[in-house]
Amino acid sequence: MTSDETAPTARSLETVTALSPDQAEAVLGLIAAAARADGQQAVSEQGRLQLRGGAREGVSHLLLHVDGELAGYAQLEDTDPVEAPAAELVVHPAHRGHGHGRALGSALLAASGRRLRVWAHGGHSAARHLAQVLGLTLFRELRQMRRPLAGFDLPEPVWPQGVTVREFVPGQDDAAWLAVNAEAFAHHPEQGSLTQRDLDARKAESWFDPGGFFLAEREGRLIGFHWTKVHAEDGLGEVYVLGVRPGAQGGGLGKALTVTGLRHLAARGLPTAMLYVDADNKAAVSVYERLGFTTYETDLMYRTEI
Repeated sequence: MTSDETAPTARSLETVTALSPDQAEAVLGLIAAAARADGQQAVSEQGRLQLRGGAREGVSHLLLHVDGELAGYAQLEDTDPVEAPAAELVVHPAHRGHGHGRALGSALLAASGRRLRVWAHGGHSAARHLAQVLGLTLFRELRQMRRPLAGFDLPEPVWPQGVTVREFVPGQDDAAWLAVNAEAFAHHPEQGSLTQRDLDARKAESWFDPGGFFLAEREGRLIGFHWTKVHAEDGLGEVYVLGVRPGAQGGGLGKALTVTGLRHLAARGLPTAMLYVDADNKAAVSVYERLGFTTYETDLMYRTEI
């Protein structure tokens, strides 16, 4: 979420359920321009993937134009059966300071019936100000943690008895992985609700590498996984998704999977590892801190009072 002030000039706002290829490219260009100015993406990977491929249930796109030029974008996702709809928004750096962020935020509030959650990636002061103007309160903190890989001697993983590890096989392991992911993240609908379409979209990305996607099994049954991701342009390796089936938790499997992924990323010659974890997940934060991770930056989620 990025923000601005003051009054607009000739502004129009359009809401659609699907973007044309040209519209999607224009939005991606706007997001990229904002990322260059802000130092991070204002729209998450999931949000960017949802720009292409036609309509998705519960997802709408808000396009803000000034004199015919795309100046702002917001995405609203209403797929959680319990939580309020979630949104992300961004204003092009060349169009900031004219009230476009507030206009997008007000449109999101109207579209959601004033029941809304909004991400502010990086927690910049302008985004915090916009949240205050819109009457939103801080609800969630998502930490990005990092640790160096170069020069560190990562230990061999210690596996619980009977556990074997192998690489993900696209097509063969899709259904089993989706089922375990849903179980492991039942409390986390953004991750736990991933579908085959979402998995296919990620497998189609240039960064996807099954050689960095590790599956832990016991007696042929999938019980945990660590999916790594390489951000080659930034020299970063990511603990992308790490999950353990609820019945297999507490035996050291999560730590062993984490170390396996970090050793893989270090072997790729990447100097730094990163991950995201909720600040209130004290147990996970403690595990990552013991593995040498420290907080690099924080994403904030705001919501309407409910």
